[in-house]
Amino acid sequence: MSVVPASARELAVATEPLLFRRVWLDAGAPPVDAAHALGGRLVGHDAAALHAPLLARPGPAHDWWLGGCVGAVQQHGCVQFVTDGDWLHGVAEIDDQAVGLQAASHRAYTDLFAVLAQNRSPNLLRLWNYLADINRETDGSERYRQFNAGRQQAFIEARRSAFEGSPAACALGTRDGPLRVYFLAGRRPPLAIENPRQVSAYRYPDTYGPRSPTFSRAALVDAGGGRDALFISGTASIVGHATVHVGDVKRQTEESLLNIDTVRQVAAERAGVPFPADALSYTVYVRRADDLAVIREVFERAVGADTPAARDAIYLQADICRSELLVEIEAHGFALRKTPA
Repeated sequence: MSVVPASARELAVATEPLLFRRVWLDAGAPPVDAAHALGGRLVGHDAAALHAPLLARPGPAHDWWLGGCVGAVQQHGCVQFVTDGDWLHGVAEIDDQAVGLQAASHRAYTDLFAVLAQNRSPNLLRLWNYLADINRETDGSERYRQFNAGRQQAFIEARRSAFEGSPAACALGTRDGPLRVYFLAGRRPPLAIENPRQVSAYRYPDTYGPRSPTFSRAALVDAGGGRDALFISGTASIVGHATVHVGDVKRQTEESLLNIDTVRQVAAERAGVPFPADALSYTVYVRRADDLAVIREVFERAVGADTPAARDAIYLQADICRSELLVEIEAHGFALRKTPA
C-alpha cells in the first residue's frame, strides 16, 4: 500500500469539495470498472453489486462519491480504496464463512483503520455494513451481535471512539455473499448528531448484546466549497431503545421518518442551515417485498411524490438489524452555509 504522509496543516483543510452522484444505469450497461465501483455502493444486477434485490426500478444504480482526480485502486489486506488526496472511499470485503463473522468484522475494521492511519483522510464519516443472514443465530448468538463484537473491538484497539463521536453507519442483511464494509473518510472530523427521541445506540442495554452497536445517529461534515454534508444513519421504528409498532409496516415507516425529521432538526440547529427532507438522497431497506407499496406511499407523502428525493430513492430488499423491524431508511444531503453579512 502506498503511504501518503499527513501533516497537521494538511489535515486542517480539504481543498476539493466532496461530490455525490446517484447514477441509474441501463440494465444492459457494461460492468462498472474497478475504480468507479470503489467510488461507492453499486446495487442492482451487476456482478459487483450487493446481494440485495433492487425494488421499484430495474437498475442497476451506482452511488458514486467523488472529489477531485481519483487515483488508481489501492489495496491493503481485505480493503480496496481510492483517494483524491482529500477524500477516501472504498470497501473492506471478506468471506466470513471461513473465519466466522466476529473475526471477519474485526479484521475488516482493523485493515480499514490501517488504511486511514496511513493516508491524509483519517476521519471516518460514513459506513455501510452488509452481511448475510444478519438475524440468524449461529454458535449461540445472533450474527448481528457477532458483527458488533468484532467491530467494537477493532475500534477500541485502533483507539477510535466506539461511543461518543463514532461515525454514521448502517448494518443490513443481504441474501448471501461476503461481509462488505463500504466507507467514506475525509481530512476533517465529523460532528456526531444524536436523536433526543432515542437512546444512543452505543448506550443500549446489554439485552441487545454484550457489545453495543458502534455508530451515531448522524454525522455533520464540512464538505468543502462552503457546504455542509449531513449523513443520517440507518433509521428505524425505535423510540428510546425499544422497537415500536411491531407488525405494522405503515406505522413503522412513519416512525422512521419522524426520527429522521428529528435528526434533521438537530443537525440544522448545529449547522445553522436547514437540510430539507425533499432535498436529501434516500435508501429505503424493505424486509418484505410485499410491503413496498405501503412503504413507498408513506415515504412519498412525507417527501413529496414529485421531488428529486422521491424520484431517485433506492428501495432494496434487505433484512434489518432487529428481526421485528420491517423497514429502515438512510439519507444524506448537502447544504450551502450562510455567508456572514
